[in-house]
Amino acid sequence: MSLFDTLFRARHGPENSTNIDNVGLPKAAMQYGGGESAATKLAVVSRCIDLISDSVGKMNSECIESDSRKRVNVPVLQLLNVRPNEAMTPFVRRKMIEINRLVHGSGYDWVIRDPVSGEPQELIPLPAQLVQPWQDTSGRMWYDITHPYKGDVMRLRAEDVLHYKAYSSDGIHTVSVLRRAADVISAGLSAQQYSRSYYENGGQPAGVLETETDLGGYVRDKDGKPSGMTKKDYIRSEWERVHRGPDNAYRIAILDHGLKYHSVNVSMADAQWVENHDVTTTDICNFFGVPVYKVNSGKQSYSSNEQNAIEYVTATLHPIVAQYEQEMTYRLLLPRQRTAGLELRLNMMAELRGDFAARSMWYERMRNIGAYSVNDILRHEGMPDVDGGDARYASLNYVPLQDWAELSQARAQRGGGEYAEDT
Repeated sequence: MSLFDTLFRARHGPENSTNIDNVGLPKAAMQYGGGESAATKLAVVSRCIDLISDSVGKMNSECIESDSRKRVNVPVLQLLNVRPNEAMTPFVRRKMIEINRLVHGSGYDWVIRDPVSGEPQELIPLPAQLVQPWQDTSGRMWYDITHPYKGDVMRLRAEDVLHYKAYSSDGIHTVSVLRRAADVISAGLSAQQYSRSYYENGGQPAGVLETETDLGGYVRDKDGKPSGMTKKDYIRSEWERVHRGPDNAYRIAILDHGLKYHSVNVSMADAQWVENHDVTTTDICNFFGVPVYKVNSGKQSYSSNEQNAIEYVTATLHPIVAQYEQEMTYRLLLPRQRTAGLELRLNMMAELRGDFAARSMWYERMRNIGAYSVNDILRHEGMPDVDGGDARYASLNYVPLQDWAELSQARAQRGGGEYAEDT
């Protein structure tokens, strides 16, 4: 049985295990299921988490030399791009880590190393709610992991844990996006609960039954004895039995004994349901850094959506990717590899694969300035090299200013008077 099995499998159900519903949003959502699991029931929250985690999940890793920028093959790429552990694909691993980072504030990777060489042999993402980071008096970091079923605690060294952090004020303890957005998510959950309650009751709002008749005392049974239920409770229960719930929607109420019904609740239209929903969606998207159009909300415009997509990559994904790259380089590469100037990177070109126009324009510009060769472009597209594809080209229309006079005169002499006149 592998280390992965040892940590995550058991024949019996969990006992005294940490439950995701017991942590998270302390005031925002406990009445709707509790904690982060309740927040993710809000459609826009779930969509934002999926968008960012999917974006990170599909980025493959590569190793480069920091000086020459050449790609280098190192053993750890087999784990990062082929199979990190027996249970997961690389995409699932990265997505799980990013979900934990967004939902709980931290994503963790447990690095299983070869005892002799120190090379990583397996990467196991850890549920964030089972990990407790702490510092000893010397400032050294440790990570305590609670077994999800047995409750035993295993202590790991910092060099065997990759720690991907969300917002942090001290660099150790983190605050998840859901905690930071607790108030606005709570408002969204309250609106969602109101909508659910409204439709469950067939659109029947709360109200008051009014009568001038004395309703004091208890209802009597068929033998004339007090039943223990007050007259008010009896009328209330009968009204709810007949008129409450979707099966009883739009039934005609018959009021006798001078009863009058008065609604004391505003309708969904009066509560400006649609406007409130849009505001909540925008606020939640702002916390996650996701453009509103990506959650199928707001005004749709091709030009603005194109710009928002670029900002999503540069302002939202790029900082996340930078942290992943720095953490992986420091923890997964051996000291001699780091000394040699090797770095682990995530290929963000995967984020542009769905946008053919943007991708083509990027390749064209990079080739025109000599940054990419044809084979460089083919490698990004996962296609084989072609003969002669390593040559690079650049335009002579742009030259250094100090060489401009000499090159201009040479061109004029080659092109004749007409060309000289143009220059």
